[in-house]
Amino acid sequence: MVGGTPNRPTESTTQRHNHIAFIFQMTGLLHKIVILLALLQAGWMAFDGTRALIVGDYVTPASGEYAGQLGPWARLVSMAGIEPRSTLMKAIFVVYGTLWLIVISFFAQKQRWAWTAMMIAAVGSLWYLPFGTVSSMIQIALLVVIWRNNRAQLPEPN
Repeated sequence: MVGGTPNRPTESTTQRHNHIAFIFQMTGLLHKIVILLALLQAGWMAFDGTRALIVGDYVTPASGEYAGQLGPWARLVSMAGIEPRSTLMKAIFVVYGTLWLIVISFFAQKQRWAWTAMMIAAVGSLWYLPFGTVSSMIQIALLVVIWRNNRAQLPEPN
């Protein structure tokens, strides 16, 4: 008690603490969403590339209009001069997906450098149309929000 008044946080101090708690909660949720999206994308790339190296081809629709066809990413890769069904491209899938999975494990441990590596991995897979592009764009946006939340300049208590 100071001067006959109990020591209680002021309304602004309580609001500040609530704001900080909210930022940490949101950042944690966004962190988990990024991890989930990246695991799906990197895991699929590693799996599909490994399967293609072993079996000879990627997973493609078995029937219907697109039976046996690769996704739109194959046209982009072809324009870059790489045969989509080549051993080189299959190996790129395996290596990229596996390295990304390793980065995800460090990001999950909240290693500071892993944020940058996650951003690089997400940007580097924008070509993987259509799912990879959408997933990467969401990851990039969430990574920016996480970065901003972690660097937010919160007002100092009075």
